[in-house]
Amino acid sequence: MFTRQDVEKREYQILSPLAFKASESKGREYPEEKCEYRTDFQRDRDRIIHSKAFRRLLHKTQVFIAPDDDHYRTRLTHTLEVAQISKSVARILEYNEDLTEAIALGHDLGHTPFGHIGEAILNKIHPGGFVHNLQSLRTVDLIEETSRRTGLNLTYEVRDGILNHRGNVVPITLEGQIVKICDRIAYVNHDIDDALRSGIITLFDLPAPSIEILGQTHSDRINNLIIDLCRNSEGKDTVELSPVYSKALLQLRSYMFSKIYNSSSILSLVDREQLEIIITSLYDYYINHPEDMPNIYHTIAQKDGVQEAVKDLISGMTDRYAINTYDRLFGKRSRK
Repeated sequence: MFTRQDVEKREYQILSPLAFKASESKGREYPEEKCEYRTDFQRDRDRIIHSKAFRRLLHKTQVFIAPDDDHYRTRLTHTLEVAQISKSVARILEYNEDLTEAIALGHDLGHTPFGHIGEAILNKIHPGGFVHNLQSLRTVDLIEETSRRTGLNLTYEVRDGILNHRGNVVPITLEGQIVKICDRIAYVNHDIDDALRSGIITLFDLPAPSIEILGQTHSDRINNLIIDLCRNSEGKDTVELSPVYSKALLQLRSYMFSKIYNSSSILSLVDREQLEIIITSLYDYYINHPEDMPNIYHTIAQKDGVQEAVKDLISGMTDRYAINTYDRLFGKRSRK
């Protein structure tokens, strides 16, 4: 039998000296008895996969809202692609795949329904705004539950990676840094793939200098970015792309924000006004009727205030649940 102690010892034998080892974790907020066979990072990964928030990612929009085409990405498929790319990088660099995977699987648990539009709407109407990485941490800390307590009680390193997968703060582990970069690699490239499939853009619309460097196809770009990231990061105390590849990826990202994420082509596919009515109406309803929220949010309201609890509730909704809840409360005809 291969026990947890065997796994922890083996990490020192096969992983890079720069890799974060499970036995060196700062631990959990609430101490727990160790598992006989799984490391703490493996347990974190399993808790995230079995969480309700993870399952809900299947029905949350990535870019294309309520698409008819089953091949467009959702938040769940995005998360799985981030995990796959991140684990590939961790394996090549001989870093901790379990820690990397746990961070990647948990990084987007706080996303709203209706993609970027939903996040922008909630950010506008909620006092203090809304940032999905902060919400992802709240989700694993306060909203999800285990059989023992509220919150998944994840390790410090996984929580840090989830919180700092975006923004200016650098994750404390190299594994967290891997996820931060691979998140961008994943969404830029798979959103290009979806935009090409939709016919909104063609390959010839993409910035030619970036495509010449990164590759003509989706698989070539992913492969080349992984190779560059690994070669440029080997033996270093930071994980980063080479300047040439970093610039090329940022150019593609800028193109996607100007031509896809914030474009009239995408916005014309949905009724933003209708989505704003749905989210704003639900927000106002639960502010005025907090007793109608599930019990977990009553506890949050008592601790953090009703507005925070309502924000938690709405951000956790899937696209279809938000629509169905609105129709139940206000009638389908009210959003025609």
